[in-house]
Amino acid sequence: MLKDLKYRYKRANALLKLIYINVAVFVFFQILHTSSFLFQSSGIDLVYWLGMPSEPVELLFKPWTIISYMFTHTELMHILFNLIWLYFAGQIFLQYFNAKKLYNIYIMGGLTGGFTYLLAYNMLPAFANQTSQLIGASASVLALLFAVATYVPNYKVNLIFLGAIPIKYLAIASVFIDVISIPKGNAGGHIAHLGGALIGVLFIRQWKKGKDITVSLDKLIDSFIGIFKKKHLKTVHKKTKTDDEFRSDKAERSVKIDAILDKIAKSGYDSLTEKEKEYLFKNSKKM
Repeated sequence: MLKDLKYRYKRANALLKLIYINVAVFVFFQILHTSSFLFQSSGIDLVYWLGMPSEPVELLFKPWTIISYMFTHTELMHILFNLIWLYFAGQIFLQYFNAKKLYNIYIMGGLTGGFTYLLAYNMLPAFANQTSQLIGASASVLALLFAVATYVPNYKVNLIFLGAIPIKYLAIASVFIDVISIPKGNAGGHIAHLGGALIGVLFIRQWKKGKDITVSLDKLIDSFIGIFKKKHLKTVHKKTKTDDEFRSDKAERSVKIDAILDKIAKSGYDSLTEKEKEYLFKNSKKM
């Protein structure tokens, strides 16, 4: 069974991997909780070790919680609601951006949400003399939702009883609900959601200006992964192309680029997929 799960995880796309990680942490938490009940032991408090504390000093001693909190859920409805939204927003996001960007926005949304939560608890009078732990993927999910809603605001989604409506209205409604829910409980969580939404909007606004705010995170992740990867050096002998092969490749590139340029002329540059933009950038210089 474990081998099958490992195989499925390896074969899964970026979105499903995020979902699998969230589910795995949730299942592990529930197993520990059940064991603690059956044996009447205190057990391990996963929320304490994985949730992000509102106290800066405590956070200094548990710095990993700024990441772990965004994969931690303790209640079924909490994780179910978050994963439904994650799958919904993530599917649309992957139509326009690649897997690495999905990971980046998920993490950056969580980081920004955590930072917003920390500021609120330590600067606003409403939270004076209060402490709490932040858990859940909501800030990360809202970052993806708002990235999509900002990039393709009129993307139609079908909802039961409401029919097809632009995704921008769903995003606006979600923020409105968070704002009015702040005084009613889980105030820190709702404030963190707003931080996540903000990073989604910022990412797209900068992206449309030709800037990628996730570049630094890309380098950090690549460096981290590189530590654990073995580097295999090998000599690659590149075969020289014949004149006919060279002309054939050039003609094929020309046809693809013309098709992309036609799409830009009809629907604008923003209508291109991430792969089309990358292909145009890499090959236009070779023509």
